Amino acid sequence: MSSSKDVLKQEPSIWQRLHIDPVLLLLLLLLTSGGLFVLYSASGRSVDIMTRQIIYLGIGFVVMIVFGQIPPRMYARWSLPVFLLGVLLLVGVLLFGVGAMGAQRWLAVPGMSSVRFQPSELMKLVMPMVIAWFISRSTLPPKLRHVMVALALIAIPVALIAKQPDLGTSLLIAASGVFVLFLGGLSWQLIGSAVVLAIPSGWAMWHFVMREYQKKRVLTFLDPESDRLGAGWNITQSKVAIGSGGIHGKGWMLGTQSHLDFLPESHTDFIIAVLAEEFGLTGVMCLLLIYLAIIVRGLFISVQAQTIFGRLLSGSIILTFFVYIFVNIGMVSGLLPVVGVPLPLVSRGGTSIVTLMAGFGIMMSVYTHRNLIGR
Repeated sequence: MSSSKDVLKQEPSIWQRLHIDPVLLLLLLLLTSGGLFVLYSASGRSVDIMTRQIIYLGIGFVVMIVFGQIPPRMYARWSLPVFLLGVLLLVGVLLFGVGAMGAQRWLAVPGMSSVRFQPSELMKLVMPMVIAWFISRSTLPPKLRHVMVALALIAIPVALIAKQPDLGTSLLIAASGVFVLFLGGLSWQLIGSAVVLAIPSGWAMWHFVMREYQKKRVLTFLDPESDRLGAGWNITQSKVAIGSGGIHGKGWMLGTQSHLDFLPESHTDFIIAVLAEEFGLTGVMCLLLIYLAIIVRGLFISVQAQTIFGRLLSGSIILTFFVYIFVNIGMVSGLLPVVGVPLPLVSRGGTSIVTLMAGFGIMMSVYTHRNLIGR
């Protein structure tokens, strides 16, 4: 008993006072710095794209530090009101949203029509937060009635986002909420029942939810050779870029698929194909090792959390980060259908970068406040 009291009485380190995890910070700096080199080549040496990316990364790191200062109990207290605000914003997108490329996913800032934001990005953080708050209020593992309420909370924003349409983001947000239930000790019987129900649900989604272009993406995934010059062009060129890189690659800014415009969206969704072509398998493995280190550190932070809410929230955030990586790489390599998910902190981005860094800030808050409870 005395030893546990001594631990609580230990003076916090300088990093803990700043509410920054130095290991996670170093890994993120390493990832984003390397990502800038790849983006510079993938964007065709565009100074404008690089400038914007650096600005967004700078904002992201500031947001991460700010979010790290907020105690986890404040996130729990405000999770439900922010969730309701997010749902209202998603409804606003359907009623007053700004459209682009056949999708209506943005809201324009009143009086500043050129400035717009995507409310679905907010839900990437709020979804696991509100589910973690709700589940942590009851005994674990969660009972069936609590699981049903949590699934209802997940279904509302997911349905609104799918309506925009943005099926990829809606499924990823649904996964972030389901991860909380899984980490909360969801019984394998319920997991098995969900898997069984997924089969008829997939049939219903195909016939009543998915748009024609989404169905075409799935069919192209199953047989990309059926339309190599049309819907299968992206995947075909991506595979060519990945395969031509070999072990060591062609060299920085010497890739042909991206620089000769064979590979579309080379600086966003398909940027890892550029990395594979220019740096080969060696470069891809280095990137994966950095990602793996970040994920392992995130899981360590989750295990070290002193509250159920902090453990569930940080665990869900890092598992969702893993899903983003898995989906993007699987999509680019032809193992998954194309859903328009960027490679985290490497692809060109704005709102997505800030959202991801805010998530890491929440994890730092959980970790650095762990011995400060009650102070």
